[in-house]
Parts: sequence; structure tokens; C-alpha cells
Amino acid sequence: MKKDDCIFCKLANGIIPTNSIYEDDDFKVILDASPAAKGHALILPKEHFDNLYETDDAVAEKILPLAKKIAKQMKEKLHCDGVNVLQNNEVAAGQTVFHLHVHLIPRTTGDDAILEWNHLELSDEEMKEIKDKLSF
Repeated sequence: MKKDDCIFCKLANGIIPTNSIYEDDDFKVILDASPAAKGHALILPKEHFDNLYETDDAVAEKILPLAKKIAKQMKEKLHCDGVNVLQNNEVAAGQTVFHLHVHLIPRTTGDDAILEWNHLELSDEEMKEIKDKLSF
């Protein structure tokens, strides 16, 4: 399914021109129009899914291998020191476009493209409580 009012559906399906670096039957990978670093790319499924929770398993299974392929290309061709793989879900997590997408951000040591988060210190009891809630 595609959504007529979704900008990322339009980008992924060629309705709006992009700087595409990869395309197959399921995905288009484009350079981000507002990059955090040179070479910052977005993996866009051609089908519409609002977020990771709603993504078809068959599509979800293909995202990480594609991210690996693009990240290796970035390392080889851009000579970056590393690559961030980032995927946000919902407003609280920083999602601003509600079409599943994965950011691939080439990083160079000291570039300050993304700041590290504050690390919490949790007690053993808090860790156990969280583990118990999340365990399958």
C-alpha cells in the first residue's frame, strides 16, 4: 500500500525526484536532503508503513542486510570512520515523517554529527524489574 499524502511514498516511488544511490523492488535509498553528515542516506520502503511496529515482517527482514550493504559502500567510497544506523518510531523517539525509514550516517572521528545521550545509572532492582517486564 502507498499513501497519496505521504512524501516518503512519493520519494520512494519516483513521483518526486531524488538523489537515489540504490533501488530494488522493495526499497529506494536516497541521500537525505537535510543531512547530518556528507553522504547521509535514507532507506525508504516503497510500501507505506507508519513505523517499525506496523512493518510487514518480510520487509523488515530485508532492511538490515540492505543497511549493511550501503554502510560498506560508504566505508569504501567515502572513507568514513564509522556509520550510524538510526531508526526512530513515534514523536517521543524523534520521528518526524511517519513512513518507516532508516538513516545511514557516515561518521568521521570528531565530526560531532550526533551527540551521545546521557547514560542512566540503574540499580540492580530497577534492572531486574525492566528485565522481567520485557522478557518473553
